[in-house]
This record gives sequence, structure tokens and C-alpha cells, in this order.
Amino acid sequence: MKKRAEFLRVAGVRRKWATPGMVLQAARNDTLADAGPLRVGFTATKKVGNAVIRNRIKRRLRALADQILPLHAERGWDFVLIGRQSTPDRAFDDLEKDLMKALEKVGALKKSENHE
Repeated sequence: MKKRAEFLRVAGVRRKWATPGMVLQAARNDTLADAGPLRVGFTATKKVGNAVIRNRIKRRLRALADQILPLHAERGWDFVLIGRQSTPDRAFDDLEKDLMKALEKVGALKKSENHE
């Protein structure tokens, strides 16, 4: 996702979960139905650091999303991953656990994987 309106739509649904490493916002995208691709947006506010830090956060979140979302997230959802102060220094394994927990909490984890 690239357009501000798309980010605002996901935020407006108010379905989110905060973990130590990130905040996940999620919204069903009814226009794509279940066959549509996953759409993901990434953001980090100026509070977390300068441009170098914010770009590092977004690169880490992108790598995390590429690894986790295609395998574990339901189709037909839009996600926004928001970086936090601890994101650049948090262990990647911990970020993976954070994202899996957040997917479960917002109800976007694939049905076959719930309650493992």
C-alpha cells in the first residue's frame, strides 16, 4: 500500500495489536475477497529516530512481512506495520513472534494455525 487514504482506511477500522517490536493494524479488504493478494504498508514516525533509523526499521519490517505473511496470514486483508523505538535493535526471532501473536490477536491468522 502506498496511498495515505489506504493507510487511513486500515487505521479507521481500529483493529490493531501492539507488541514490543511493532504495532499491527489490520482491516478486511472486501473488494479483494479471499482470492486477493495481501497488501501491506510500513511506517515509522519521526519519534523513533532520524531517517536512517526509520529506513532500517522499514527494511526489517519488510523482510519480516515477506517471510511471515504469505505463509501465516489470511488472504483478503490489508496490514500496516508500524515500527517502534525497539524495532531496530530487537532480535529478528522476537519480531517474528511479535508478528505471529499480533496476527492471532487481530483475527487474521490462517484458521489452520490458530491455537497451536
